[in-house]
Amino acid sequence: MTDFTEPRFDHPPRPMAQRVGAIAWPSFFAAGVCTMVFFAFIDPIELRDMTFPGVPVTRELGYTIGFFMFWLATASSSLFTWILLRPASRFNRALPPG
Repeated sequence: MTDFTEPRFDHPPRPMAQRVGAIAWPSFFAAGVCTMVFFAFIDPIELRDMTFPGVPVTRELGYTIGFFMFWLATASSSLFTWILLRPASRFNRALPPG
């Protein structure tokens, strides 16, 4: 029978740089791919004219804003996946006897 009175760790906690890198690098790569595919079909100037015609946005600024928006979206996805995959043994405590 398994003893659940003592917490058991699956592995030691990862360094902060490794955790941030595991979220930032895949999301950066995915944002780059999404940006290339999106802007292969959509011109930032035409998008600006349809959404914010009075705002002076250049084509390069449109690409930059698009990339960072894709990066934010994919980083959120990676962060949510990381949260869901954390080992439960770190957070589940044994119930008090009684």
